[in-house]
Amino acid sequence: LSAGRVSSIQTPGGCGALRIGAEIMYAAAPDARVWISDPTWPVHIPLVGSVGLRFETYRYYDPASHGVNFDGMVADLQNARAGDVVLLHGCCHNPSGADLSLDQWRVLSQMAEAQGFTPFVDIAYQGLGEGLEEDAAGLRMLVECLPEVVIAASCSKNLGLYRERTGAAIFVCQDGANAEAILSHAKAAARRVYSMPPAHGALLAGRVLADPQLDEIWRAELAQMCGRINRLRAELRAALEQASGRDFAFIEREKGMFSFLGLSPAQAQRLREEFSVYMLDSSRINVAGVNAGNIDYLAQSVAKVL
Repeated sequence: LSAGRVSSIQTPGGCGALRIGAEIMYAAAPDARVWISDPTWPVHIPLVGSVGLRFETYRYYDPASHGVNFDGMVADLQNARAGDVVLLHGCCHNPSGADLSLDQWRVLSQMAEAQGFTPFVDIAYQGLGEGLEEDAAGLRMLVECLPEVVIAASCSKNLGLYRERTGAAIFVCQDGANAEAILSHAKAAARRVYSMPPAHGALLAGRVLADPQLDEIWRAELAQMCGRINRLRAELRAALEQASGRDFAFIEREKGMFSFLGLSPAQAQRLREEFSVYMLDSSRINVAGVNAGNIDYLAQSVAKVL
């Protein structure tokens, strides 16, 4: 910031930030490929593809270990060329909940520097994994090490402004001149796509963040939300292990709201049809939807289809 290398533009939520980022990337390098994790948030692909960019996938989640397949990820990203874009989840990977370690972020930053690809970081859940600072540690490492990083930030979850569509596209550039040029292009892209973002949510976010007292209250409330999610993970793990006799430690290792339970599509279908427990065929669940009134029934139902 002090060097004037950063430009940003308010967007309609994280989706708007992703679209503006993609618009800028296509304008700069229409032949670039965007590398997207397998699996990823399903809307990533149409948002990126809508501007004409081609995409490739890289291995990310390993169902056998319920963690990051980092060897596969690195092997796939070695095929990324200079000018390509690698879309990364800043924290709380959606849909798996499996996050990169700091050492793994360091390897990715070294690869980006050596190969010349640009990280595009979608950080939609900052503060809901381990905390505001902890969840941004990998992103900060990229920004410190690389000349260019693109960020799609959202206030939907961590500020409770989902319906207000409050986000930002942030461009970390090589120098101030590039930052000014990117900002001009971003404004032009925004004018084409949505003209003006909603003001209400941004005004609320600005007031909270600019007022030390409100900021302190918000940080405390966000920490409570984060703590609740992590407690639910521990409780869900214990309930599932007690009901099934199987190991569900991976649920507690994951971060954020989402997790794969490791069920087959047929098992997920049985849960829906026989027990009225509804989840995607991938067995992805929103951990935040678990509570004291349904956790035992959920665990017992899952145990019956294993």
